[in-house]
Amino acid sequence: MTTSNRASFPTRQAAAARNRDKILIAAQAAFADPSAQVSMAEIARRAGVGMATLYRNFAGRQELLEALYVDEVDALCEAAGAGDAQTRGAALTTWLRRLIAFLPNKRLIVSELLEHTDRDSPVIHGNRARALAAGRPLLTAAQGVGEIRDDLTIEQIFDMIAAIAKIHGDPSYLEPMFQTMLDGLHLPADDNAVDPVASRPG
Repeated sequence: MTTSNRASFPTRQAAAARNRDKILIAAQAAFADPSAQVSMAEIARRAGVGMATLYRNFAGRQELLEALYVDEVDALCEAAGAGDAQTRGAALTTWLRRLIAFLPNKRLIVSELLEHTDRDSPVIHGNRARALAAGRPLLTAAQGVGEIRDDLTIEQIFDMIAAIAKIHGDPSYLEPMFQTMLDGLHLPADDNAVDPVASRPG
């Protein structure tokens, strides 16, 4: 291999990576647009690449959907490990908000994946397990300090969020339901406070 060929190889790799990122960004936007007809041709058009480039990166629609789903789960898992100054209950709520933002906006991606993929496949089952494992320590920590009710598992919380996300409604319709669910996870600041009305002599 000549020196010029060796020098151009990293350049080609960088260009390929940029094209892949452009395709994924365009696909995310297309699937988030309820009015869009999401075809592979439309994704290529939005990404500004040719069909050959699109199929060189993703052999078909299924592979593209899987890549989008895995990327979102990667971001969700990474967010679970982001340390900050929040209380443990607030840290859990912030992370669940990240999950809530993912589900309704990516409903088309997930529903289409489930249509063509076995629910127990590594893509679906394995990535759900990864997300559950990422969120479980946050829930355990918040329950341990008495900020979150201790009679729910992370699986039950995921299932509640997923059930709300399946309702057909715009974000403004779903938001109060998500907020009510999140509010219900929290225990009062002083669970042992005496009710002044109940404590009055009869």
